Amino acid sequence: MTITYEFEDSLYVNMTNRCSNACTFCVRSKHDSINGRDYMWLDHEPTLDEIKADFEKRDLSAYRSVVFCGYGEPLMRFDDCMAIAKWIKEKMPEMPIRINTNGQASLIAGRDVTPEMSGLIDCVSISLNAANAKRYDELCHSEYGEAAFDALLDFAVHAKKYVPKVVLSVVNHDITAEELDECRRIASDRGVTLRIRDYIK
Repeated sequence: MTITYEFEDSLYVNMTNRCSNACTFCVRSKHDSINGRDYMWLDHEPTLDEIKADFEKRDLSAYRSVVFCGYGEPLMRFDDCMAIAKWIKEKMPEMPIRINTNGQASLIAGRDVTPEMSGLIDCVSISLNAANAKRYDELCHSEYGEAAFDALLDFAVHAKKYVPKVVLSVVNHDITAEELDECRRIASDRGVTLRIRDYIK
């Protein structure tokens, strides 16, 4: 069972296969692996002890960063993500920690979770993927419907207060130049970076 896996020069954490979205372009609908080596479907959600034990097999100093990102929305397990981030920071305070997320954590938890990331998370990358709520719902099929779009934008704004770097990202697939321009405006208006990601076929 793959709990941690290497991608490029970072160590990634695969904590859950649950997600509040069902994005049409999601890599997990087409492949069982991201890096071509590690099978990403979990036979159960690993406990905190199992996650720590998997980390202990690695030399953390060999990686540029730790990234919470697997075949599911990591912040479905927000409290556990923060517990692991705290444990990593206690071991290696200088290790950058990023979360790749759909930005719906506060909706999922029923509270504003962003203050709890302070001092633990160095970067949050939030999948924007569309220029408006209707198009977002068409592409991402969130269980929260169109409300998910405004929620992820609110999450980005609130996260800026507690996380040094906040990024909105879009997948360069089935999106027009005009929509990309609107996404750039959305990011700029909120004082965050926009990243355009390659589509994985």
